[in-house]
Amino acid sequence: MEKQLKQGNKWVKLMVLILGGGTIYKLGSMKDVFYIPMQEIMGLTHTQIGIAMSVYSVVMTMGYFVSMYVADRFSKKKLIPFSLISVGFVGFYLATFPGYTGFLISYVLLALFSEMTYWPVLLKAVRLLGNENEQGRMFGFLEAGRGLIDTITAFIALWIFVQLGEGEAGFRGGLLWFSIVPMIIGVISYFMLDDDEIRDTNSKGKKVGKNIATFANIKETLTYPEVWVASFTVFFVYSVYCGLTYFIPFLSEIYGLPVALVGAYGIINQYGLKMVGGPVGGYLADKKFKSPSKYLRFAFVLSIVTMSIFMFLPHESMNVYVGMTATLGFGAIIFTQRAVFFAPMEEIGTPHRIAGSVMGLGSFIGYAPSIFCYVLYGSILDKMPGLAGYKVVWSIMIGFAILGFFTSNKLVKMISTRKEQNQEIA
Repeated sequence: MEKQLKQGNKWVKLMVLILGGGTIYKLGSMKDVFYIPMQEIMGLTHTQIGIAMSVYSVVMTMGYFVSMYVADRFSKKKLIPFSLISVGFVGFYLATFPGYTGFLISYVLLALFSEMTYWPVLLKAVRLLGNENEQGRMFGFLEAGRGLIDTITAFIALWIFVQLGEGEAGFRGGLLWFSIVPMIIGVISYFMLDDDEIRDTNSKGKKVGKNIATFANIKETLTYPEVWVASFTVFFVYSVYCGLTYFIPFLSEIYGLPVALVGAYGIINQYGLKMVGGPVGGYLADKKFKSPSKYLRFAFVLSIVTMSIFMFLPHESMNVYVGMTATLGFGAIIFTQRAVFFAPMEEIGTPHRIAGSVMGLGSFIGYAPSIFCYVLYGSILDKMPGLAGYKVVWSIMIGFAILGFFTSNKLVKMISTRKEQNQEIA
């Protein structure tokens, strides 16, 4: 009975984490639902939106470095509610439609609250909920659950936008919805999550104080070569993932989809696919490949092949629904990778006491592509209008996937070697 209660409590905690993870990023990624209104109502170009995403990403990446300290030094019971509520306040400001400078400042704050003080803490919390054999499923359920919450939240925002006339009032209503929801979840999280035990001893058990112990965790994390390789595997998955955003304007410009349908597609492309990719990726990683790193290697090959075929399809004469299906199919592959790309951190065998700094380093390196990919892809599309520009973007995505294959292959070999060494010692 006690074991059953413990298991049940684990899933309740995971659900609370999913609720937060599925709502906190709606403002930072509002382009997925409101890309066209951002251009028409806020007067933003492809490049300006790309610059905002890059500013967000620079702050996010630097924040992840700082989070190597923050995630192990402070309790999730405080950090998670603080982050969710703070993001909501930023959303209230964005709903006033500030000028471009104010828009950029808002993205700086969103990066601080939803990335530095939230995401590595969330990853640490999820990793510690499951054992080594459950990592694919735990992270898969996180991704699938976030996808469900993402989709529901985003479709409601789109519904508000349509109901209020698809203009300024509708856009403002959608932004306010994206602001209020995470604040409510933040309050719930405070009462549902447990305090973390903040250690004040080093790896040898000597009492050194909480700050010194946390810095010792960071130093130890940096000595694991597998953590670095796993982090760069995440890097290449995310480089390809960034390109999925541009399927949205692609379908609008090349296939002529109307604004509302483009918004619905964006929700499915960026959020709905999490519901598919999460459980599928987790199941394949744990049950079929019995290794998240081996599944990531396989998925890189699959994405290279499918995107290469997609490039040469006759898009200018194809049926719009065939085009939508093809882009969603490719996106599903990438989301199975996203679902499990942090699972190898447990497979590597790093101690749980450094889980926060491990996830911080993984996030610092893994999400770095967002610093340059959005500007890179966006500027290409501004300079090369039409199908030619999109083909250049797709070619770059294929290149990243090829590099990802070699990196994940190296990771598989390193994990295998470490396991063999551990068996010999045992």
